[in-house]
Amino acid sequence: MTNVKSIWLGAGLRTPFVGVDGPFAHRDSLALSVPVVQAMATLASGQIDFAVWGAVVGNLAYANLAREVWFEAKLEPHVPTFTTIMQCSTSMVGVFEAAGMLGRDGRSLALVGGVESMTRVQIGLGQNLSDWLRHVVQARTFSQRLSALRKLRPTDIRLFVPEVKNRVTGRSMGEHTEDMAKTWNIGRREQDELALQSHRSAVAAQERGFFSDLIIPTDGISTDHFPRRDTTLEKLSKLKPVFDRASGKGTLTAGNSSPLTDGAAAIWVATEEGLTRLPPNMPRVRLTDFEIAAVDIFTEGLLMAPVLRFHASFRGTD
Repeated sequence: MTNVKSIWLGAGLRTPFVGVDGPFAHRDSLALSVPVVQAMATLASGQIDFAVWGAVVGNLAYANLAREVWFEAKLEPHVPTFTTIMQCSTSMVGVFEAAGMLGRDGRSLALVGGVESMTRVQIGLGQNLSDWLRHVVQARTFSQRLSALRKLRPTDIRLFVPEVKNRVTGRSMGEHTEDMAKTWNIGRREQDELALQSHRSAVAAQERGFFSDLIIPTDGISTDHFPRRDTTLEKLSKLKPVFDRASGKGTLTAGNSSPLTDGAAAIWVATEEGLTRLPPNMPRVRLTDFEIAAVDIFTEGLLMAPVLRFHASFRGTD
């Protein structure tokens, strides 16, 4: 990180996280993002210098999601906004991008975040069918339209149904992670124990109100839906593998894997000057450096977020 000024990350806000086809099923990425961005904007005294927003799953109705969110939230239209994407690290790389832009040309405060609506994933037309339909619509005369209509072949009638898979390997994150677990000798029990501890920690945090000032109640929902109070190691151990069902060595189950989620979250990225525009009691952490790396998914088997390493110092309340 070449920026010599101190960069701080300030605690942000988010929606609750819920499952696919759950209570946020009527909200697309735009509708999930707006309440978070609006609530974040009320925390800043003075102008936000720019915003970075991202999502992995795109939408045919808009390309620059960040700009659309900003307009939909009815915020200051002269604030620059741009969309970013880096798969599971989208919001984190947005933070790094913002960190590199701050401290220059008077920029000191950025709003960064991301969203995913795994429920509202659009199904598109196959490329040949899309091309055919475009030619039909663009035809200027009846004869041209009739000619275009006749060019449709049965093999062209295909829909593009997005899948949670990597394009070049044709395999899902879960399938790649099965390879990783086998290569690194991460056993089923270890994964189940980690999942159990995750559930217990999340439930304990909910009970002591840890998330109460971080979550924006949305559509009557104010808590995450995934933490299970009644789960046990015995229950987790009875679940069958979902990504490797054939080899008899699969270890990833619905209980120890990440769920498909609907939700949005944001964070502040600021210089020392930018912090003065935020509430003085807001917890913050200083970003002193960052590094990203990549893996070869063909030989290393891992299909996850790039390796990330960061160093930080904390300032703020407990």
